[in-house]
Amino acid sequence: MPVHCIITNILGQSNWHDPRTYILLAIVLAALSIASVVGFILARREKIGVESALVHRFNHKLKVWWMMVVIFALGFLLYRIGIVILFGFVSFWALREFITMTPTRRGDHRSLFWVFFIFTPLQYILIALGSDPPSFLGGAQQIDYYDFYSIMIPVYASLFIPARAAIAGDYKRFLERSAKIQFGLLICVYSLSYAPALLDLKFTSTIRPPMSDPEQWQGSPGSVLVFFVLIAQLASVFERGWGYLAGRHVIAEKINASRTWEGFLGSMVTTGIVAALLAWATPFHWWEAGILGAVVTVMACAGTMTMSAIKRDRGVTDTGTLVQGHAGILDQIDNMCFAAPVFYHLTRFFWSI
Repeated sequence: MPVHCIITNILGQSNWHDPRTYILLAIVLAALSIASVVGFILARREKIGVESALVHRFNHKLKVWWMMVVIFALGFLLYRIGIVILFGFVSFWALREFITMTPTRRGDHRSLFWVFFIFTPLQYILIALGSDPPSFLGGAQQIDYYDFYSIMIPVYASLFIPARAAIAGDYKRFLERSAKIQFGLLICVYSLSYAPALLDLKFTSTIRPPMSDPEQWQGSPGSVLVFFVLIAQLASVFERGWGYLAGRHVIAEKINASRTWEGFLGSMVTTGIVAALLAWATPFHWWEAGILGAVVTVMACAGTMTMSAIKRDRGVTDTGTLVQGHAGILDQIDNMCFAAPVFYHLTRFFWSI
């Protein structure tokens, strides 16, 4: 196999440089720039009628977003493999925060070694191989590594972790300890890994018709990944915004007093509208993109509420510190962790070859 073909297979699809991807990233950068200017003006003015704590939090959030966008853009420069490696590091760090938040015992150290240094890298190696690996890794035999990375953690890792913990001989709170490790691996690694797995899909230009050969979409799957990350993050922003403006009925006060039904419903509608407006960068029609935006909002809210419940149970406010004075990386991606596998499988089933 020619060297350039091997490099193309490893790095990603030949249509990676789709202008729509860069236009979408440019829109994100422009929006962040405008928001940063607004945040700077609000911070400099004393009598603006806005709570200083709210402005302070807004500016801290912008710092996190800038850092995330810059890192994300740098990952794109390394093509598909760069994005997979980037999400692999994010998963590793998020899992570290989760395990730190839920302390384990000495008997779990060997299990944690397997979790951090075997199962986590292996999941992303399988994602990188995807459904079109180089021929020297079995590409000529049409091996689809989806069959492996879709079951490796929920089946094999979930069976191995409690067995390895049992061999250590520590039975105190055994079920609780095993469940914590398994849940952290499932959410921080397995679920999030479906975001870069979107780059492996070959999308169709319309919903896949039954019993026929659909036309392949000529755009870059990178656009779909940017679309997903953007609407997942916007879903949380809109939920907070609508909750602040019109929130009356709290969903679960003891879990998260700032999450309201009005914020949730407002976010579903607003995120759906934004997703529909961004449909030009995706293989979806505007109404399909709107529905996917609403679905992502539901899962993003579920992720945020679930992590809030875990933090309340552990008696912590944030999972870590990503930027000084702000929450950890797991707090920034909990919405994507829950939304990624759902978004992936919907697009794989309805819009991929």
